[in-house]
Amino acid sequence: MLRLTEVKLPLDHPEGAIKAAILKRLGITAEDLVSYSIARRGQDARKPEAILFVYTLDIEVKNEPGILKRQKKDRHLSLTPDTSYHFVAQAPANLSSRPVVIGTGPAGLFAGLILAQMGFRPIILERGKAVRERTKDTFSLWREGKLNPESNVQFGEGGAGTFSDGKLHSQIKDPMHHGKKVLTEFIKAGAPPEILYVSKPHIGTFRLVSMVEIMRATIESLGGEIRFQSRVDDLEIENGQVRGVVLTNGEHIKADHVVLAVGHSARDTFQMLYDRGVYIEAKPFSIGFRIEHPQSLIDTCRFGKNAGNPLLGAADYKLVHHCSNGRSVYSFCMCPGGQVVAAASEPGRVVTNGMSQYSRSERNANSGIVVDITPADYPGDPLAGIAFQRHWEERAFELGGRNYQAPGQLVGDFLAGKPSTAFGSVQPSYTPGVHLCDLSTALPDYAIEAIREAIPAFEKQIKGFSMHDAVLTGVETRTSSPIRIKRNDDYQSLNTRGLFPAGEGAGYAGGILSAAVDGIKVAEAVALSMIRETE
Repeated sequence: MLRLTEVKLPLDHPEGAIKAAILKRLGITAEDLVSYSIARRGQDARKPEAILFVYTLDIEVKNEPGILKRQKKDRHLSLTPDTSYHFVAQAPANLSSRPVVIGTGPAGLFAGLILAQMGFRPIILERGKAVRERTKDTFSLWREGKLNPESNVQFGEGGAGTFSDGKLHSQIKDPMHHGKKVLTEFIKAGAPPEILYVSKPHIGTFRLVSMVEIMRATIESLGGEIRFQSRVDDLEIENGQVRGVVLTNGEHIKADHVVLAVGHSARDTFQMLYDRGVYIEAKPFSIGFRIEHPQSLIDTCRFGKNAGNPLLGAADYKLVHHCSNGRSVYSFCMCPGGQVVAAASEPGRVVTNGMSQYSRSERNANSGIVVDITPADYPGDPLAGIAFQRHWEERAFELGGRNYQAPGQLVGDFLAGKPSTAFGSVQPSYTPGVHLCDLSTALPDYAIEAIREAIPAFEKQIKGFSMHDAVLTGVETRTSSPIRIKRNDDYQSLNTRGLFPAGEGAGYAGGILSAAVDGIKVAEAVALSMIRETE
């Protein structure tokens, strides 16, 4: 097949426009065109009054060699690459041990799925609950202010990404097309087929819940085992080699191959690993606030007269500003038509995150507005970043009234340096509720200074971004893991053989897609390691 890129058509193009564009670009007749499919559809919204769809098309034609020869100067025409997934191994019949996967977020879920599809019958351990029970516990915090430290936005089947916008795009390099394997498995589990070709695919929380359940059933049907409320409290290590795990109830599970996919908030697990001597180093992350605007404001700014067009959906944005104090401020996890959610996992601390449903139809747009933090800001041992995060989460708990309400402030008041006393036209979406106050002590002084400089700068890109009534809600601290569990070229810990750090918690991913891809890579490494040991 042939791949044709940069096919640009108006937003409201007629049904036959794609076919007509193919015929014109390739210089062929309708009889020469056998079929075509959309490999990718993006948007060019640089001119809001004339938004374009930009297509990448896979085309089957008669006389393919002749067309390639005739169109050899067209740099947008090539052979379609092979993007199908190929398993690296198959479990031998005499396999004497089973790999253990810790965590059922995207990295753990896909590590377990790929291992199961290769016949390795993984044992998957999750400290939290199955996704529907977990959802009930999460709603208890949102509606009643009751936190379950083992079952919340951070912990439980599906990981933190379950309660998010469900974004499935990433900037990672993916030469083996693992990302397509992820998307294909999601479609099998009930995701809309469009995620294979739209430029910024997303799923939304409610769909993710049912998809995770279907993927669990698939793993179990292939001989895998998933155990909930099974927190790993210790690793058994002999002479630098993992030999098993120990659960909270004292149970020992023997394993020479352990995938560590615990997510960025498993702070007690990080402490255990550090105490056990597993090599860990501090890494940068970011902290800040969530900001909410009317979604209609963002739509109008990005799409102009095309705002509200169902083909475009709710508009998003991506912003960055390099501040005079040397810090960078950027938008993080932007959720069009979504809500700000309570994402705490420890008592006495407040954490925010963003979430959207597939429809993205809520009244507000929200995004993290976060400042870069480096290990130089929290000197100490490799776990010092956790203490840094906890300090500001505890401060948010105090400012919010010590009842899991979040501290908040109108943007206009924040920029003016005065407390807020009443909401304006933008009503916050965070539950259990937002307590208005002065956020100037909710983050380090350098972070407050940077955000105050960045918001007016963002106004230049999105008119209305610094509107007085927009709402800031604190604090956003879980942008990424504060540590990296370093690994070698075989995806194993630098100093602990058989331990395979994976995903966001290990410092090797940032988001659902990149974490899932990392889980696949780690599963492949585990499979190859296990086969080598049986030879």
